[in-house]
Amino acid sequence: MPGRGVAVAPFVADSPHDPALSPAARAAARELLLAERAGTGQQIAALSREFEQIVEANALIAIDDEHDPEGSSTAFERAHVAALLTRAREHLVEVDRALERLERGDYGRCTECGVPIPEERLSARPAAITCVRCAAARHT
Repeated sequence: MPGRGVAVAPFVADSPHDPALSPAARAAARELLLAERAGTGQQIAALSREFEQIVEANALIAIDDEHDPEGSSTAFERAHVAALLTRAREHLVEVDRALERLERGDYGRCTECGVPIPEERLSARPAAITCVRCAAARHT
């Protein structure tokens, strides 16, 4: 994703009781999220073209997946690209929700415990909704 690894201003106020972002932090977060959104849109477009090409190529050839040695790999490739496309679309929704949180003023706070999400996590995952501790607890 395009925004990953970009150094940005701190996203959240220092006080856990003041969830408001400074104007500079708000601008940095918006820039990062919009870059993430644009990159994800480009990824969706590229994957959509690739999926269409696979489907078109298969339409030109009568493939019997059961008896054609290429049929199973073509089916795998189609399923793989479809899965990547689904994940990219889900990520776009996550980024849009992060932009909504930014507008509401609750971007950069863990939705589970309310603590500020570390700047490093938001730089790597701009649409993150949980701090590292809560994210780890979800996956154990």
